[in-house]
Amino acid sequence: MKLLLTAINAKYIHSSLSMRYLKSCCSDLPLNIELCEFTINNHLLDIADQIFDKRPDILGVECYIWNIELIKELLPLIKKLLPHVIIICGGPEISYGTKEMMEQLPAIDYVIRGEGEETLHELLCRLIAGKNTTDIPGLAQKTLNGIETSLPVVFADMDKLPFPYADEDIKTLDNRIIYYESSRGCPFSCKYCLSCATKGVRYRSLDKVLPELAFFVRHNVRQIKFVDRTFNADKKHFLPILEFISKQNCRTNFHFETAIDYIDDDVLILLRKMPPGRVQLEIGIQSTNPLTLQHVSRHNNWQKISTNIKSILSFGNIHVHTDLIIGLPYEDVTSLTKSFNDMYALHPDMLQVGFLKLLKGSAMEHLVDAHKYSFMDTAPYQVLANSYISAEEMRTLRIFVDVFELYYNSGRFPNSLNYLINGFSNDAFSFFSKFALFWYNKGLGKAAHSPKSLYAYLAGFVNSLPKVSIEILFELMKLDAICSDHGRFKADFLNWSEKEHSKEIETFWKNSAVVQKYIPGYEFISRRTIKNSYHIEHFSIDIPVFINQHSIKQSHCIVLFIYGEDRVKKISIDKGDLL
Repeated sequence: MKLLLTAINAKYIHSSLSMRYLKSCCSDLPLNIELCEFTINNHLLDIADQIFDKRPDILGVECYIWNIELIKELLPLIKKLLPHVIIICGGPEISYGTKEMMEQLPAIDYVIRGEGEETLHELLCRLIAGKNTTDIPGLAQKTLNGIETSLPVVFADMDKLPFPYADEDIKTLDNRIIYYESSRGCPFSCKYCLSCATKGVRYRSLDKVLPELAFFVRHNVRQIKFVDRTFNADKKHFLPILEFISKQNCRTNFHFETAIDYIDDDVLILLRKMPPGRVQLEIGIQSTNPLTLQHVSRHNNWQKISTNIKSILSFGNIHVHTDLIIGLPYEDVTSLTKSFNDMYALHPDMLQVGFLKLLKGSAMEHLVDAHKYSFMDTAPYQVLANSYISAEEMRTLRIFVDVFELYYNSGRFPNSLNYLINGFSNDAFSFFSKFALFWYNKGLGKAAHSPKSLYAYLAGFVNSLPKVSIEILFELMKLDAICSDHGRFKADFLNWSEKEHSKEIETFWKNSAVVQKYIPGYEFISRRTIKNSYHIEHFSIDIPVFINQHSIKQSHCIVLFIYGEDRVKKISIDKGDLL
C-alpha cells in the first residue's frame, strides 16, 4: 500500500515541516511512504499528473490559507484520475469549518483536525487492517449517518516526536528554508491568531533540541526558521539554545519569532556577541494603539520594545524584522499613521505591513459584526473594510504597501529614503502615502518593476515635490545603487564616474603600490576581478558625513567600495591618489 504525502507551498524556497513529521511518525507502518512538494505557481493539471504518476492508494494533502483554493480545484480532479484513492486532508484551513468543507468537497474521505501525527498513525493502522475508523480522536469522516467530526487534538509530549529530517532530506532541500520547532503553543491569546485556539506551551527537551540543531550545522544549512510561536517565552528553554548557536562555526542563519519586550539584559549581552548573520529576529508589534491592542488581547510594553529594538540594531550583527497589521479594531487611518511612524522610526531591517485576515477558528470571527468587518469570502479572507477604515481607504493602503515593499523592504534605498523622509519632518507615512498616490496616478502598478526602473520612478515622484534637491537625491541614489545588489543595477540617468573618470580609475587599479594603501595585499589581476570586487565613485556631497551624521555637506569626495559576502565596505580615497 502506498501513501503519498503532498504539500503545496507558497514559494519554491519554502518546505513542509508537517509533512516530514507525518512521514517520520508513520515510518513503522507497512507502507511505502513518499513525499511530493509543489508550489501554488504550479499548474493544476501538472500537479494532478505528477500525483497520478505516483499511483498512491492513500493521498495526504496539507490545507493552508495560501493553497486551499487550489486544493478545492485539485481534489475533484484527482478523484477523476484515481477513483479509488483515499484522500486524507489536514492543516489549519480544514481543521475549522470541517463539516462544511467536506460537504463542499465530496472527494475528501477523512479530515485530521489539529496536530495530526497520532491521528494519522491510528487511521492508517485501521485502514491497513481493514478495521472500523470511528472513534479516532481528531478525525472527521463520512458515515452512513452523514459527516461525523471530533474535536481538534494536540500532540501532548513534544519529546515523543521523532526528528523529521535525515541526511537525504538536506540534499533535496538545498538552498530552501528548513523549518524546525522546539515548542508548540503560545503563552498569548491574540484574537487575530490561531494560537488563541489552544492554551499553554509544550517544549521539546534541550537534550533533544541541541543535537538536532547540531545536525543542521553539520550539514551547513543556509537558514533554519523556528516555527515556535513565541521562541523566547521561557528563558530556561531559549537562552541555552541561543548560547549553543552563538558558539557554532557555520554559515547557518537561525530565524526566531520573539516577544521583544520579554528580552532582558542577559539576552542582550548574548545577542551583542552573536556572530554577524547568525540570528534573525521577527517581532510582531502589530499596532501601538493601546485600545486596539487591548481589544485583541495583546499586551505590548512599547517603551521596552522600542528600547530593545534600538539596542539590537545598534549591535550591527542581527537582522530585525517587525510586523504591523492593517485592519485591527479601533485603528483608523490617523491611528495607523502613528503606529506606522512609531515603528518606522526604529528603522528595522524590514517592516512588514500586512492586512488583517479573518482566519477560521480565530477569535476575530466573533468581532465581525460589532466592528462591521467586510472581508474576502475565500482565502486569504483579507479585510476589505471595517468601521474605522473604508473600502476606498483600504484600496489606497494596498497601493501604499506595494510601494513600501519595493522601496523600503527591498533594502535598496536606505540613504535616499533617509534624506527624503527627513524632508517630510520624519513623517514616513505621509511620504509613502504621497508616493502611493503618484504611483496610482501614473499607472505604475501595471508597469515593469526592474531595479533600474525603481530609481527612475522615485526620481519622477521627487521632481513633483517642493524643497527637495534632485541633485542631492541623485548622489544618494548612486550610493544606494552601489551598495545594493552588488552594484549590478546602475540607473543610466545617474552620473557615473566609470564613464567620466574611466582613465584615471583604470590607472589607479594598475598602480598596486597606491591601491595597497586602501586594500592591503592588493595585486592587479584583471579588469573582470576589479569590476566584480570593487567600485570607485566621485560624489558632490560628503558621503561619510551623511552616513555617520545623516546630514548633507556639499563637498567633493571619492569613495572606494569593497564588496564582501554580506556587506559593502566604504573607504574615502585621497584625491591625489586618483590623478
